[in-house]
Amino acid sequence: MNSYCLRALSIALLLALLLPSSLVKAQAANGPVYIVQEGDYFQDIAYRFHVSLQDLAAANGITNPDQISIGERLVIPGLEDIQGVLNTEKVSYGETLNSLALRYHTTTKMLERLNHLTDPNELYAGYSLVHLQEDNPSILSKRASLSTGQSLLELSILNNTDPWSVLADNRLDNSSSILAGDTVRVPGDGDSGPGGLPSVVSSVDISGLTQGQTAQILVSAGDGISITGSLVDHALSFFQEPEFGYVALQGIHAMLQPGLYPMVLKITLPENTAFIFSQNVLVFAGDFLYDKPLSVDPATLDPETTGPEDKLWMGLASQVTPDKNWQGTFSLPVEPVFAECYSSKFGSRRSYNGSDYAYFHTGLDYCGQVGDPIYAAASGVVVFTGELTVRGNATMINHGQGVFTAYMHQSEILVNVGDQVEQGQLIGRVGNTGRVEGPHLHFEVLVGDVQVNPLDWLNQVFP
Repeated sequence: MNSYCLRALSIALLLALLLPSSLVKAQAANGPVYIVQEGDYFQDIAYRFHVSLQDLAAANGITNPDQISIGERLVIPGLEDIQGVLNTEKVSYGETLNSLALRYHTTTKMLERLNHLTDPNELYAGYSLVHLQEDNPSILSKRASLSTGQSLLELSILNNTDPWSVLADNRLDNSSSILAGDTVRVPGDGDSGPGGLPSVVSSVDISGLTQGQTAQILVSAGDGISITGSLVDHALSFFQEPEFGYVALQGIHAMLQPGLYPMVLKITLPENTAFIFSQNVLVFAGDFLYDKPLSVDPATLDPETTGPEDKLWMGLASQVTPDKNWQGTFSLPVEPVFAECYSSKFGSRRSYNGSDYAYFHTGLDYCGQVGDPIYAAASGVVVFTGELTVRGNATMINHGQGVFTAYMHQSEILVNVGDQVEQGQLIGRVGNTGRVEGPHLHFEVLVGDVQVNPLDWLNQVFP
């Protein structure tokens, strides 16, 4: 071997020694890579790219996942026939596989391949979408919606283009593929709004999708539209709020099985074109305690008694009136000395008279003695007062827009149905009536005829 070859070999060996081992492995391996960013950790990367920890570690020769470093190039396994740099983004509500393919200048087949998708319903709001990173990312034009009675030609002319370009840009075979209410991309300034929704909608934000919490759906959109919908089989009622746009609040049942559930939006556009969109959202598990087994009067567990009472109660809470009677957070329904004194918290699983833990606590039990004052947590109209078998002497107040509070086991009720009460007003006194083991106030908040955690409403402003 001549001196030139020896020198070249020595340089190659020296470079191999100087390069990080992970980089050598990534370059030698076949497949796309992800570049580790600040704040990344190995388990999160595996989750975001829909691969197992074991497969990700094996593909990169990693024995200690805690030692990955910023800038390291990790090979993503299972995609050996694809090359490039990958990234992930959370899917927003209102996106479809086709709208995302247009957004990232790729094909639906490529997104299916990168994300191991076999069913479009897997693409739920919040899903971690894997896509190839672009050197110069840009959003393809703006959105336009076909109105009732409007032709593709008319829509094209109004947007300074032609039907053939619209079909080509949206990867559509023919004009019959577009129906009234459908959204397409047309030339214009960049539009980052949800690609599957009409252009009048600029964003949809969803929070509180956890057992026992209040889901809050905020739709930022132009005036002149109406929105209805449903979430987990509960009708959504939207109201306009100057700061937020269109807002709907809906309780998530504390016993609802965590998982994917459909959320449907029905939008009527200014020209009376109806648009319907459905996409799955992910409901998360709450963190609840298990109360000690309770002994109560068996009559208060009899379905022939509890059934009609529950039907009455939830029927009252299913009313939706347009006026919003609360401002800011709800206030304490008891004296401040009891602010942190709970005999039982919301959502705790319960066993009665030796039963399975098939029950849950629908409210917050505040400590107290017979005769202690009870105050209205927010302004509203009294819709129920009376004695019930389980709830004892109870009061329910309507605060508007599907939001109610309730006060149970009272010794004395100091208001009447139809009364307009103010936040902080004395409305009753603590007692031990109904299904109880001792005196206390059972305080409930109901949203969309579902009981939710009262502490959220005492500490957070909705919307």
